[in-house]
Amino acid sequence: MAIFLSRRKIYDEYNDEDVELTKEETKLIRRMLKGKAPHGDFDLYAPYVDWFKWEDSKHPLSNAPEPKSRFIPSKWEAKKVLGLGRAIRKGLIKIDKPKEEPCFYMLWGDDASSSEKTGHLSYIPAPKPNLPGHEESYNPSLEYIPTQEEINSYQLMDEEDRPKFIPKRFMSLRSIPAYENAVKDSFERCLDLYLCPRVRKKRINIDPESLKPKLPSRKDLKPYPATCYLEYKGHKGAVMSISTETSGHWIASGSTWNPLPELPILAVSVGQDVFLLNTGLGNEETQRKVKELLHVTTSTVLDDSGNKVSAWSWLQDDKHEGIRL
Repeated sequence: MAIFLSRRKIYDEYNDEDVELTKEETKLIRRMLKGKAPHGDFDLYAPYVDWFKWEDSKHPLSNAPEPKSRFIPSKWEAKKVLGLGRAIRKGLIKIDKPKEEPCFYMLWGDDASSSEKTGHLSYIPAPKPNLPGHEESYNPSLEYIPTQEEINSYQLMDEEDRPKFIPKRFMSLRSIPAYENAVKDSFERCLDLYLCPRVRKKRINIDPESLKPKLPSRKDLKPYPATCYLEYKGHKGAVMSISTETSGHWIASGSTWNPLPELPILAVSVGQDVFLLNTGLGNEETQRKVKELLHVTTSTVLDDSGNKVSAWSWLQDDKHEGIRL
């Protein structure tokens, strides 16, 4: 947005209209152009007020609980409680007893209650073993009992194709021996119940590009500055650090300029003086070279008459432990 000042009227190029400024707005713009605080009542050097400190205080803040002596019971609440108690004893108010819900339910049951307990998700019933057939009977028909040749042929088959159970015939239940794979079958059955998913989880496929936020266009971000209002010159290289005073009168900036990059020396210009300071970085050998380099020397030049005249003065600065030019 471009703004052109003309007495107390400005032309807003973005909105294509003339806006008349008030006296307060004019004073505000003048203070900002001079680098002062926008409001005249603002004090940059106001005294600090410690709100968490008072006289004769050992601890400014305390997390101790409130003493019971400060509690004052409400007489109106006591009357309300007494009235409710009389109504309950007379039977005017009936309190419904909470329904006792069973704390146990069939996890793999086929009833509707099991599906409700799972959070109304897609319920999957537990896998059920196949019902026993005629081969599992202790006295099957002769047609189910394999011959010795068929039993010998089972040994030549692959382990996957080989039948898991070979039926046998007994005359009575008392003559049936113990089942040798009873523990193994029970263990596999428990694994089936444990590893079977109880609910069906829905997987959502999301495009990663749809999760990225959409950036607004440059046209929607207007108005923004299009011309350079203020420019500071002085650095030849890139500026690596900058600090601005609260009033806006002073700005300190630093760049990477150093004729001796292997020695950590800082050059600061203040008014007509230049300070060469030791940053204190580096090892002992580096610090020894820096101290030798910052040794005070006096340089002189010749004028037109041949007399020696000092062009600048090198003074030792004890306060900052450096050299002042």
